[in-house]
Amino acid sequence: MSFHLSGELICTTKDEAARVAQHLGEHIRLTRAEPGCLSFTVEPTADPLVWAIAESFTDATAFAAHQVRAAASLWARETAGIRRVYRTWED
Repeated sequence: MSFHLSGELICTTKDEAARVAQHLGEHIRLTRAEPGCLSFTVEPTADPLVWAIAESFTDATAFAAHQVRAAASLWARETAGIRRVYRTWED
């Protein structure tokens, strides 16, 4: 079974959006290099303060490892407090 996440990263200020833009490339690179990552995209939407997120991992264990790595990263520190709205599922 694959594990998936989709949702949005929702900034409230241009400063938050600038921090996302500054650190997003490295976050994407590190995540795509993780064992079990099948796909990982974070793309801007028509709203310059909102990004669409889509992630797929081989299983819930790989996703959990991603969450641990990401929580300890520069990305997590720099984007702390920015709203995230997610939905997860397995198939």
